[in-house]
Formats: sequence, C-alpha cells, structure tokens
Amino acid sequence: MLYGIPVLSQNISSADKKQLTLKEDTLKTLARLIITDSLTEDRMRSDSLFIRTLVRTMLVKNSFYFPLENVAGISKIYAPDTSFRIITWNISFSDYWHRQHGVIQLKPVNGVSKFIPLIDCSEMVKNVEDSVRTNKNWVGAVYYNIIKTQFKGKNFYTLFGLDYYSVESTKKWIEVMSFNEKNEPVFGGPFFGFDKDTIPKPPRYRYSIEYKKDAATLVNFIEDEKMILVDHLISETDEPENKWTLVPDGDYEGFKWENGKWSHVEKVFTFKLQDGQAPVGEMLMDPRGNKNEEKLKEKSDKNAKPKIKENTPEYK
Repeated sequence: MLYGIPVLSQNISSADKKQLTLKEDTLKTLARLIITDSLTEDRMRSDSLFIRTLVRTMLVKNSFYFPLENVAGISKIYAPDTSFRIITWNISFSDYWHRQHGVIQLKPVNGVSKFIPLIDCSEMVKNVEDSVRTNKNWVGAVYYNIIKTQFKGKNFYTLFGLDYYSVESTKKWIEVMSFNEKNEPVFGGPFFGFDKDTIPKPPRYRYSIEYKKDAATLVNFIEDEKMILVDHLISETDEPENKWTLVPDGDYEGFKWENGKWSHVEKVFTFKLQDGQAPVGEMLMDPRGNKNEEKLKEKSDKNAKPKIKENTPEYK
C-alpha cells in the first residue's frame, strides 16, 4: 500500500521489475543530492539528471505500479481512484528562491503510461489565485494529499501542497484539478466560495495560506469532519500584513464540498465538542478578540522549533 492506494506490482514482469529497481537506486541517490549538496550548481545538475532518469523509468512497461518508495525526499501520491499519480519535489536555488518540479503519470493502457510534466511558473505571475492554469504554467507545490469529489458526473481532484516559498515564510496550497476532453490536466477555477462569509468575497481559483517559517499548520481534508480544515492564523507582532509573523491561534476555518465547489466556513468549531470529536487547540484570543499574551508567547516559542528536516515531503 502507498498512501492508502494498492500498488499492483504483480503487473510488472520480473525483467521490468529488475530494471525499475536499478533505476530506483539511481533516483534515490540523485534525490538525496538535490537536497543535501551544498552548491547550487551541483543541486541543479542532480535535479536535471533526476528528471532524465525519471522519464526513462516511466517509459518502462507498467512502471505506474512501481511505488518508488525508496526514493526519499520526493512526494509520490496516487489518486484515490488510481487513475493517475503525481510525483513532485522541491529544489532550492538559495534560501530566497525555490522551485517545484513535478509530473503526472496516467494509469497505463496495455502497460504504457502517458506522463505530463508540470512546469512551475508561479514566480512569474503576481495574482496566482485568480486564473485557470495548465501543466505548462503550473503553480508549484509538493503535494502531500489528494482527494476526489464529483459534481454532475465529473471528477475533481483536490490537491494539498507545500511551497517552501521564501527564507521567512512557507505556503500551503489547495488546488482543484480536473481533466479536459483531451485528458489534459486543468488546474483551478472558481472552486473556493466565500458567499456565506460575514463579509462575502469573490471566489478564488485556488486557496493558500502563508505563515512563519517552520510553524506547524494544518491544511488538509479531515475525513471525520467531511471537510477541509485550515488553521486560523494570527500575527505574533500585530503585523498581519507581514506574513512571516503569522502562526496558528488554535481556531480553524474550513471548506465543505457543496454544489461543485468548496464553500468557506469562517469558524468550524462554534460549540463545545462532544466525546469522539476533533479537539481544538488552545485559543490565543478570547471571544472579544483580546490576545492571551502568555499563550501567544508559548505558541510562538513552540512554532519556532522545526518539526522536520527542511526540504523533505514529511510535511509540517
């Protein structure tokens, strides 16, 4: 099993499996060098070799069913219906500049898979939350989860991804992807609605939060709640315009899938939870909006500690 998806390795012949295992060894080494090499040019060289080796790997018959589970630092997630998988990773050119790379590999027909490269162009566009995009101008992210929803018989895949973004802050993205009549990926659309908010806002084509580097945040679909939960953020320094000061305050926003879009819920937990329901973290603000400075400092100190090694797909 890989991310809850059965990987049918029995579909791979012995000769092909041997070939894939050898390629996996090469990918494993190159993936480590993409993260650990101290020189930018060496990381770029390893990244280029990794891409070429990955392409050759996907050309092997039934490679789709080979999980690449020994290639650490690279995200490999299958769609819930196993119609495709997405492989994504990050390369750091400096502390200030990161780029994500990726590929979608479709389920094979007669052992042969079509694969679609993902080209990260997010740094070239200012308003990345208001556009439909293709694989050629993708908003880069290293994906850590994918769920499937439907509306009027069409499948939609909601992707949850991490963007290392800058030296001071990190982003998490929620992106809805579908396939057009040519079986090409389409990213985004007016899927995130805010018409039920206290102050209604226009829909967004994708959704993100930006927060203090290494703070621990939740942005994911929670099965028990049947909705997406997103940490509500507060500035440690009363400077909400400075995204690198934002940390979770113990409250949650959310999104519910309704009529073909994710409808925003301003405050998820508005009542005392019963036994067996999701817990709420310590609140950093009282009902009147006043800060608990002691709790805020404790939360700030906690969020200052890295939860994982940087540049790995074990997400914060």
